[in-house]
Amino acid sequence: MKKNMFTQAQLRPFLWLWASQSISAMGTAMTDYALVIWAYEQTQAATSLTLLTLCSFLPTILFRFFAGAAADKWNKKAIMLAADAFAACGSLLILSLYIGDALSVMWLYGINFLLSLMNAFQVPAAYVATSLLVPKEYYTRTGGLQAVSGALISILSPVLGSVLLSFGGLEAVLAVDLATFMLAFVTLCFLPIPVPQQTEQQKKETLRQTVASGFSFLRQHTALWRLILLVAVVNFLAKLGADGQLPAFILSRTENSHAALGAVQAAVAMGLMAGGSAAALLKEPKDDTRRILLMCGMIFLTGIFFALSQSTVLWCIWAFLQYLFAAVMNVYWGSKMRTDVPIHMQGRVFATRDTLQNCTIPLGLYLGGVLCDRVFEPAMAENALLQQLFSPVLGQGHGAGIALLFLTVSVIGFAVCTACLWAHCKRTKTE
Repeated sequence: MKKNMFTQAQLRPFLWLWASQSISAMGTAMTDYALVIWAYEQTQAATSLTLLTLCSFLPTILFRFFAGAAADKWNKKAIMLAADAFAACGSLLILSLYIGDALSVMWLYGINFLLSLMNAFQVPAAYVATSLLVPKEYYTRTGGLQAVSGALISILSPVLGSVLLSFGGLEAVLAVDLATFMLAFVTLCFLPIPVPQQTEQQKKETLRQTVASGFSFLRQHTALWRLILLVAVVNFLAKLGADGQLPAFILSRTENSHAALGAVQAAVAMGLMAGGSAAALLKEPKDDTRRILLMCGMIFLTGIFFALSQSTVLWCIWAFLQYLFAAVMNVYWGSKMRTDVPIHMQGRVFATRDTLQNCTIPLGLYLGGVLCDRVFEPAMAENALLQQLFSPVLGQGHGAGIALLFLTVSVIGFAVCTACLWAHCKRTKTE
């Protein structure tokens, strides 16, 4: 009888790593949730939460190039252990400041910045470590498992964080976070992560040369380069539309119904989990580029139906499907990177890919908010021609302008993805 993935002996180190790191990530997510609540209670200002997010996001973008190069040159296990230990020190510092009644939002800004800096090193090192531990035929399935755990963390961390806050306060949340760190740290200490051999030329490379070689590799591999540019466009359009402006859309269309927003956000999380589960059960695709482009197209196609819908039930259905396709796409994209990039270059190439495809996210978020408030909402409220054209399908009142933005973005995204899929199929036939 053929063994399944969970009984394959060669996958046990990865499964131990995945399980322990997922538990630790749950503890970290609960702490992040609790600190957001604490910060808002102290300031009563949404700006404080925005700045917390910015402090957590910027270092990853600014230092990921260098961190990816370091992951290729240095010991992956040592980087992960150092990053985890630094994160634990951050939680311990927050706990000490809180107990001493000295914790302030300004402290959180600085600590979040430093933790994000260490995370910039931890992520590419963990990415390469996974490639070293997992046989190629399991790349898609293990990527699916990681997607499932990520979705579960998104679903459960607010619930568990709220329970701990209610019964034990911030101290209890931080204590659980530190306990989950210890579990992950001890597990990682005993896990045998292979150390890839480096040539003499690779050993002599400076970090600056290593960073440059990651960018050069992608420019020389046009298939990967095209996909990165496409994903950068997809990320921009997604943040410009439903992915970035979802709360504003739901609340404006439902007269600030928190229940409706919660239902749609739950559907998003369930879609991510279902997509990860589906990917974990699928075999490695023969043409992963085609699958990636197809999933991108489906994301925007469901986005069209999402914009056209006017009930919470339909929004939940389309949000579930949209994020299911997004999860499958991300798993295929990660599997393709692992397959097409040599292991000794994965850290720097992974970091370059992440920086390039994510640099459009802040612009999409900012521009989306501006277009909603200053362009599309006023236009649907004041322009008689637009009302006549789109009110029959988008409705009227608050949120109709945001729906028009969602529809516009989704149509553009679907057209772009369809054109890329057609061009890829045409190239494949001629090769």
